[in-house]
Amino acid sequence: MKLILAPMEGVVDFKMRQLLTNLGDFDLCVTEFIRVVDLTFPRRVFIKTCPELLNNGYTESGTPVRIQLLGQVPHALAANARKAVMLGSHGIDLNFGCPAKTVNKSKGGAVLLKEPELMYQIIKAVREAVPTEHEVSAKIRLGFDDDSNTAEIVDAVQSAGASSLAIHARTKRDGYKPPAYWEKIKPLLDRVTMPIVANGEIWQVEDAYRCQERSGCSDLMLGRGALATPDLAAKIKAHRENKPYTPLSWENVIYHILHSSMHQDPSLSEKYFSSRTKQWLGYLKLQYPQANDLFDEIRKLKNKDEVVAVLEKYAKCPSIDSNHNEFD
Repeated sequence: MKLILAPMEGVVDFKMRQLLTNLGDFDLCVTEFIRVVDLTFPRRVFIKTCPELLNNGYTESGTPVRIQLLGQVPHALAANARKAVMLGSHGIDLNFGCPAKTVNKSKGGAVLLKEPELMYQIIKAVREAVPTEHEVSAKIRLGFDDDSNTAEIVDAVQSAGASSLAIHARTKRDGYKPPAYWEKIKPLLDRVTMPIVANGEIWQVEDAYRCQERSGCSDLMLGRGALATPDLAAKIKAHRENKPYTPLSWENVIYHILHSSMHQDPSLSEKYFSSRTKQWLGYLKLQYPQANDLFDEIRKLKNKDEVVAVLEKYAKCPSIDSNHNEFD
């Protein structure tokens, strides 16, 4: 089983990747997308999206990071992919799943699911531009308005030479509404030789194993579930290996938010930490009811120091036993 941290635009940035990979047991994480039109970006653009490049492409905890590109011009994507791996990205991921209207209107993300031939040209160009030792992966949904051409899409990805494919088991029209149709992935496995990674609605350990069973995939991608339960990857791996595991308490979660140093980055705006904490509480409340009260307490606060002061009242540093398991 490989567990991959999903590239959630506007949510899983450098700081969040650092925090979640410190807590979890991820095998790979993928960046937010870099939107490519027709230029080859300078180094600073890649570093801004993926500061891990300054650490040989690894997070603080040693998880490899893969840059994701989004666009519709094959030669431009190929040139930027080649530069990204030269700078240290662990392969390239291509975004064919973003459902945002602004992205789709500019012919990026999920709208390309309507054009499997163009997807083929993009993936093929990137695969030919990137050294063979680097993986080229793609992320898709089951389709745009429906799943009538899913097989054609998957065939295009396979034929173009992709190393692996992550499938968010919903269409663009479905958005993020449950359920995720994991069972629709399983018939596709016979069409490919590349690994397929299942994604969507994995909130608990039990969901991970149901997803594996229904999709037929051993590898999983975690998105919103990892935000709601920051140590979800660690819990899944511990369960798989039949090891004891003590989940993070609410106080431990708050400690880790502070310990992530999101509030100590001078390159970020004064409001960043406040906004990001409120955003994250919207996910955390799905697993930790205390998040509702904390949100109410900081709802009107914008200054990061004020928010930090509130969090410090509740934070509790976890202790570590000899097996590196946290306990109170």
